[in-house]
Amino acid sequence: MKKMLDLSFGYALAALAGGVFYREFTRLNGFTGRTALGLVHTHLFLLGCGLFLVLAALCARLPVREQRPYRLFFRLYNASLPLTAAALLARGVLQVLGTPLSSAADAALSGAAGVGHILLGAGLVLLFVCLRRAAAAVEEKSFS
Repeated sequence: MKKMLDLSFGYALAALAGGVFYREFTRLNGFTGRTALGLVHTHLFLLGCGLFLVLAALCARLPVREQRPYRLFFRLYNASLPLTAAALLARGVLQVLGTPLSSAADAALSGAAGVGHILLGAGLVLLFVCLRRAAAAVEEKSFS
């Protein structure tokens, strides 16, 4: 559980840094439109900090970490969330700076963000598999 709380705190710090960067970078560049930079903060807070805080609480009551897919979830999710955030950060910085992108560069950036989101989704499916199995194990144990 300590590992999840530490991870949640790390994502919270990254989210705070992302939020400060978003506000200051757009202000310093006189940018007033919408940008992908604003999504970095919310992705890291909700999908990083929030998820691992809730998961730490659930792990105190359910044997989630003992479920077979848990390690795969943990690795996949913690690789894909930073990938997603990095792609959003790169896209946002380029938007604020008004940097024109070739169609190939635009597609590559969109592809990285897309792959990150797809892998996040796969990680969430694995997490729900673990949660359901853990809940079933607790129910089975209580009826025995």
